[in-house]
Amino acid sequence: MQCYQRASADAPWQPVFTKTWPVLLGRSGLAWGRGVFNPPQNGIPLKVEKDWKAPAGVFQLGQLFGYAASPPKGANWPYVKVGPLDAFIDDPRSPLYNQHVRVDPNNIPPWFEKAKMRLGDSAYKWMLEIRHNPPPAAPGYGSAIFFHVRRGPTKPSAGCTTMAVENLEAMIRWLNPQASPHYVLLPAADYAALRVAWRLP
Repeated sequence: MQCYQRASADAPWQPVFTKTWPVLLGRSGLAWGRGVFNPPQNGIPLKVEKDWKAPAGVFQLGQLFGYAASPPKGANWPYVKVGPLDAFIDDPRSPLYNQHVRVDPNNIPPWFEKAKMRLGDSAYKWMLEIRHNPPPAAPGYGSAIFFHVRRGPTKPSAGCTTMAVENLEAMIRWLNPQASPHYVLLPAADYAALRVAWRLP
């Protein structure tokens, strides 16, 4: 992965970091996600819940979640500290599908135990939401897609984009909410075909 920025909408894209970073994706490869652009009809299926695929496309970024009291030092991205009452809904039958929820401690819903966000898992030290299938989410087309810390240099994810913690923290520090950053994830052939039309780096 590489990060790019430009001085204006008409300026050329410039790489931000000296080197690219290794990232890991879904263990079953890629499927078209529901993002900013409509995907081409090229035989690649759409992402669905529990398919173990990462969503391909161009996506806005959502909130940053983590265990610490504050985000990485120098970061300006909107941050939510995860506590014992936080959940992220992956049940397609729920009206809150693919959304973060903080439940009432005096009225814990029956689905909470299954949907609650993990505490103390080092892979989820930081979780930056990749807004695939954003609310109002289409039921069954995938949920809870994040950038997060990899579990090892060769272990793929269930659909998220994972990397070494130092790279993730560098990206979080670089992100500027006013710059409207997006995440581009595409197979090489589709990137080449869509680069000009989608004005990609």
